[in-house]
Amino acid sequence: MTSIFTKIINREIPGHIVAEDENHIAILDINPNAKGHTLCIPKREVNKIFDLPEQEYLDLMTFSRKVAIALEKTVSCERIGVSVIGLEVPHVHVHLIPLKTMEDARFIKKEKLSQEAFEGLIKDIKTNL
Repeated sequence: MTSIFTKIINREIPGHIVAEDENHIAILDINPNAKGHTLCIPKREVNKIFDLPEQEYLDLMTFSRKVAIALEKTVSCERIGVSVIGLEVPHVHVHLIPLKTMEDARFIKKEKLSQEAFEGLIKDIKTNL
């Protein structure tokens, strides 16, 4: 079955896309831990990160690094946290989470953002890429 991420990649449903290349896409999380919480996703649908061939894994990390650097320039935070859990969607994705405290990394507290806030973040992150 096609994942929600594949549907966003294929433009079947909308997503807050902040970066994209031939093999990856980065979208703002719609239920973010913190403002700017971004998901980096390979376009090829693979369930588990360590099932990716080594080069695809390295390419995903390189893409994620570029997005993280732009994100850190965009959102006020102490650092960008990285998490790969993958239980909620069976499609590899790297969480980039702007952290002010460790609570921001716990997936308990969620931020509410308006559509205008999402659009502003997209513009600002793209500017910093």
